Amino acid sequence: MTENADQDVRIRTYCINVGGTPETARLDAYLSSRFPDYSRTFIKKLIKNGGIEVDGSPVKPSYSPAEGDRIVARIPTLRHESVEPEEIDLDILYEDEWILVINKPFDMVVHPSRGHQSGTLVNAAAYHCKNLSSCGGGLRPGIVHRLDRDTTGVIVMVKDDSVHEEIAKQFEERTVEKEYVAICEGEVELDADMIDAPIGKHARAKEKMAVRYDCGKSARTAYEVIERIGNTSVVCCRPVSGRTHQIRVHMRFIGHPLVCDPLYGRGGAIFRSDLTGEDHYPSEQPVLGRHALHARHIRLYHPGLKKTVSFQAPLPQDMENLIELLRDLARG
Repeated sequence: MTENADQDVRIRTYCINVGGTPETARLDAYLSSRFPDYSRTFIKKLIKNGGIEVDGSPVKPSYSPAEGDRIVARIPTLRHESVEPEEIDLDILYEDEWILVINKPFDMVVHPSRGHQSGTLVNAAAYHCKNLSSCGGGLRPGIVHRLDRDTTGVIVMVKDDSVHEEIAKQFEERTVEKEYVAICEGEVELDADMIDAPIGKHARAKEKMAVRYDCGKSARTAYEVIERIGNTSVVCCRPVSGRTHQIRVHMRFIGHPLVCDPLYGRGGAIFRSDLTGEDHYPSEQPVLGRHALHARHIRLYHPGLKKTVSFQAPLPQDMENLIELLRDLARG
């Protein structure tokens, strides 16, 4: 995706080369996923007014994008489209002139939204490097993928627009290798398996996703049990697709939701006294207070360096503490 800005008319021109087979059959849906700051209704109106062309020709919102299509989108800039840089400490795993790789802590939202205008990873990154790519829109500079608020671990941000397009295409074509560590409820029966179950919005709870065979999109997660400890399992998950809450939904689907997951499991913080049966005292601090999911490893092709690179983040202390406590209790 490339971008030119006309400051007088406040129009940005984006060029998108479609890589792989898009998972949606309609152009308006495809573009609303690429430009999440704009509604699908807005994108549809833009297409009808000739603001978007495919291979040099106007099309209808129902046009089916295909691999190799070149989409040119002329999109008005949102007036609120800006991020305030904030001086927030970052755990930087790697940085060069093209990308910034961060070990994201829990309780940090990735980018600004209606409910989180400050304190996000993007606010912090904008202060740190001041030159994030603009391809994701003004509220998501540098963003090519996301992690849930309470998921820790490796996240890649991009500084250069041309590199952003190449890396975004890898995510779109599912060639990026991602590996997560999850602590799950119960003893996972199989040592390894592939969960192949479509995911869509929950029928009743708008904040949740669910396995939906009626309207869900294809989703696949490979997993392998690392260790079974008492009535819990430490699992390595490798998502093939990238649906919202995918690992959390899939592990619940097979009967082993993440521990401390308020949406898909029993939720609630875990205290040592919960596991030992001792009396709980008011000042006791939780061993783990958020869903147990960590993005441990990511591997992708670096267009700037012209080679494949890998990045890894160590397991966070709260998950380490829970695993060690479970081991101690299992040993008696």
